[in-house]
Amino acid sequence: MSPFLGRRSFLLNTSALLAAPFAPFVHAADTTEPLADTQYGKVRGTVSGDIKIFKGIPYGAATGGKNRFMPPVKPTSWTGVRDALAWGPTAPQMPAPQNAAATGRANRPAESEDCLVINVFTPSLAPSSKRPVMVWLHGGGFSTGSGSGANTDGTNLAQSGDVVVVSLNHRLNVLGFTYLGEQAGSDFALSGGIGLLDIVQALQWVRDNIANFGGDPNLVTIFGQSGGGRKVSTLMSMPSAQGLFHRTIVESGAVLRLKTPDEAILYSNLLLAELGLRKDQVRDLQAVPLDRLLAANAAALKKTDQTAPGYTANTPMIDGKAIPIHPWDPAAPAISAKIPLLIGWARTEETLYDRPTPETLALDEAGLKARAAKRLGIDPTPVIDVYRKAHPEASPWDLYILIATDHPRGVYSRELARRKVAQASGAAYVYRFDWETPEGGGHMRSPHAVEVPFVFRNISVAGALVSKRPDAYALSEKISAAWVAFARTGNPNTKGLPHWPAYSAATRDTMLFNNELRVEQDPDKGPRQIMEKVLKLA
Repeated sequence: MSPFLGRRSFLLNTSALLAAPFAPFVHAADTTEPLADTQYGKVRGTVSGDIKIFKGIPYGAATGGKNRFMPPVKPTSWTGVRDALAWGPTAPQMPAPQNAAATGRANRPAESEDCLVINVFTPSLAPSSKRPVMVWLHGGGFSTGSGSGANTDGTNLAQSGDVVVVSLNHRLNVLGFTYLGEQAGSDFALSGGIGLLDIVQALQWVRDNIANFGGDPNLVTIFGQSGGGRKVSTLMSMPSAQGLFHRTIVESGAVLRLKTPDEAILYSNLLLAELGLRKDQVRDLQAVPLDRLLAANAAALKKTDQTAPGYTANTPMIDGKAIPIHPWDPAAPAISAKIPLLIGWARTEETLYDRPTPETLALDEAGLKARAAKRLGIDPTPVIDVYRKAHPEASPWDLYILIATDHPRGVYSRELARRKVAQASGAAYVYRFDWETPEGGGHMRSPHAVEVPFVFRNISVAGALVSKRPDAYALSEKISAAWVAFARTGNPNTKGLPHWPAYSAATRDTMLFNNELRVEQDPDKGPRQIMEKVLKLA
């Protein structure tokens, strides 16, 4: 049966697809108040079923004022017991889109520069438990998103996997990734990557405190999707993060290169110009009102024309210190060679960004060529021919989505795995998520972020239609169990999966997640090879 749906006119309703993952997560009420010790003071949490939940624990001080654009500072200790009952503040974001509900921001906690908070979901507080710890890094590129939300509530994952789940917030966008060292001197030398230094400090908090929440500080997995995967990819190259994690999972977030100093300086000069500040007034940025700073950031980004494949807004900079090198170019980072990697992507990622509408579904050959040329920046004819040979049943729209998904997410995922296994040390496992969502009129297929509720076993809030699908629950059990097995052992194989071999350059074994699970060697080999040439990887 063809994996593609036929073209037909329809009214696309995607609100459930995007808004549902942020819907409130409901559990049975429990009045028990668990207490846990941290190095800064005691915290009081809540209980849902057998899981103890602590939200909004500070792992750093407020990042406003004199702390803006500076490395994170440890939080102040407290006396007595601090409530950890509700999500902490979300990092200030880029200017809100017109349809905030569609991006999940409508119900998100208030934004504040006092956003360095961490959340813990655990089956037990006994220090002797030593459960695997899974630290989630949220998506949203390097500009938006939140770890304080119901879409990635860790309760079900912690309970089903018998693991400790952690999520966190950190600085984003202009506040987290603006290099000012060239204009303001050595005090700001690390400002191009302080959002990642926030995560390093959060991982230090995990190392120092997670035993009091039943977790093993020597068995920590960092995992993330989209921007969260980019953060995982980058942390693997950062000396300050070495030893703070022991497994890595990258979902649709492979990244090879970051900004160069020249690119970062160009952006910061544009930012100053937008605010009417001279180079000798850089320190005044610490007092600029947030709304004005965020608006200037958005305006400056439009003028940078930094559109290299894999770049997102406010991409961190390699500074020779905190981020000494491009994380995965020209090779995998040596300092994390022994750390196992699980990496993959969704088959039609691009449908989340380039939505199927009656007009796009009716795309003709000329339209396909025009779209592909704009995306790739070259004559797309040879690329289209290879993709059509691999997928003769595909419509022009289908072909465009497959091309745009591989450029670069799908190909970068496989390239990271290839460079990882070239080190002949820690194993890599590669997957592709093929299951198609019924949300959005059935035409979204396997969009970006579709697998997240499967990993967290949050299918009941993954959309009105998805929540009624028994096959979704069954697949979620298998995927979640594989992620947990990998966190526990460095190998994702479980009884519920066909044997999943480690990736190799020779066979390129890839797990295809769908109602029927199977392993395929080098799926879509021809498209992969020609896209590697387009991306100058071959």
